[in-house]
Amino acid sequence: MSERSERTGERSAEAVRERYGSRVTDSFGQDVLDVDPGEWTDALAFARSAGFEFFDWLTAVDEPPEAFAVVAHVFDPVAFAHLLVRTRVPHADPRLPTATGVFRGANWHERETYEMFGVVFDGHPDLRPLLLPDGFEGHPLRKDFVLAARVAKAWPGAKEPGESDHGSPSRRRMLPPGVPPDWASG
Repeated sequence: MSERSERTGERSAEAVRERYGSRVTDSFGQDVLDVDPGEWTDALAFARSAGFEFFDWLTAVDEPPEAFAVVAHVFDPVAFAHLLVRTRVPHADPRLPTATGVFRGANWHERETYEMFGVVFDGHPDLRPLLLPDGFEGHPLRKDFVLAARVAKAWPGAKEPGESDHGSPSRRRMLPPGVPPDWASG
């Protein structure tokens, strides 16, 4: 990397740090900007104007029971600098303004995040399912989503004596990972 591009990258990261102060932290050598949901698109627009012109990806992380963390990764191609922009939306009403007006590339990622987590991006031009078959119900990347395969087929991994149906007495029966305790009693 040239000295000029290093200086440019320092300036783009420095501009973000100057504007947002202590809300910019370091995570494993990468700058992370935490903003409120109302600041989401403004923060992305400022990052773009500061040199983070390339929109790389956007996703969510389920943090039950309170919220979803929505994360976008933007990149400064001149300086080879990275920035994560994060916000949290409540589980009860996971809504965020769309970033498609700032980065056209956010379109696909917001559709995927909507489909997999149920986060609604207000103002999105075409917020419809992208990957799952028609009629699919639920959001499969939420931690409370029950995988049908875990209920239909016994868990193959025996972790304690008696769990594997090999004749020894069973101390207790355990449900497979991802199946709520009250699933079988319905």
